[in-house]
Amino acid sequence: MTDTTAPRKLARPPHEGSAGEELAYLIEAPERPAGSIGLTWLGGFKSDMTGTKAEALAAWARGADRHFLRFDYYAHGQSSGEFRKATIGRWREDALAAIDALAEGPQVLIGSSMGGWMALLAALARPERVKGLVLIAPAPDFTEELMWKGFAEEIKEALTRDGIYREPSDYSDEPYEITMKLIDEGRGHLILDAPIPLTCPVRILQGMKDPDVPWAHAMRLVDALQSTDVTINLSKSGDHRLSTPDDIARLAQVVETLLGELEA
Repeated sequence: MTDTTAPRKLARPPHEGSAGEELAYLIEAPERPAGSIGLTWLGGFKSDMTGTKAEALAAWARGADRHFLRFDYYAHGQSSGEFRKATIGRWREDALAAIDALAEGPQVLIGSSMGGWMALLAALARPERVKGLVLIAPAPDFTEELMWKGFAEEIKEALTRDGIYREPSDYSDEPYEITMKLIDEGRGHLILDAPIPLTCPVRILQGMKDPDVPWAHAMRLVDALQSTDVTINLSKSGDHRLSTPDDIARLAQVVETLLGELEA
C-alpha cells in the first residue's frame, strides 16, 4: 500500500499571471488486478481532501484494497491559488487533470456538494472512463440556482458594482469571497435546464434538513439525468454535511454495493 501521509503535487498551468500552480493530492494505491474500478473523491466548495467523509473513504479504500484518489482544487486546501480568482471552469479543469494523470483504471466518481457538479461535468467529459457516480448533497448549477437567484437585490448590486461579495459562512470563521466572475463564468457550465446525457449508474445521498442544498434540488437532478439507473437515498434528519457515523456507514455501503454491481 502506498504511503499517503504526505500530499504530493501535480503541476498545473499558470493562472491569471501566476508563474505556475500546483494541485495537492493523496492516493491510496494498493496492488490490484488490472481492470478493477478506482475511486476519485471530488470535494465541496471551500472544503479540502482531509475532510471527514474523504478521510473515512480513504480508510475504507485501504481496507478494500481499492485505488482511491483525492485532491484539492485550485485555491483549496493545500493547493496553490487565490480563491477570488477561481471559477467553475478552473475547478472542472483541475478535476479532469487529476483524473487523467492520477486516477487508475475505470472510475467511480464520488462528489460532495459542489463536488457533485464537478463529478457530473467530469463524467460528461470522460464518459468512456467514468462507470458510475456517487453524489452527496449534489449542487450542480449552485452558482446560479443556489447563490445568484437567492441573493437579495443589495447583494446583486454589490457584486455588479464591486465584483465581490463576502458571504458569512456557517462552516468557517472566514467569509466566502463570492465574485461576479464566479457567477458569470459558472453560467457556461450549467446543466440542469436540459437533459443530462449520462447513462451510467448514479447514486445520490441527500439530507432533507440540508439548509444549503435543498432536497428538491437533488430531485431536479434526478429528473434531468437520462440514465435509468438512478437512485436517491433521503435522510429525513440529514443535514448538508452528512458526516455522522451513520451517514459515513451509509456512504461506504452505497459505494461498496455500486462497485459490486459494476464488477459483477
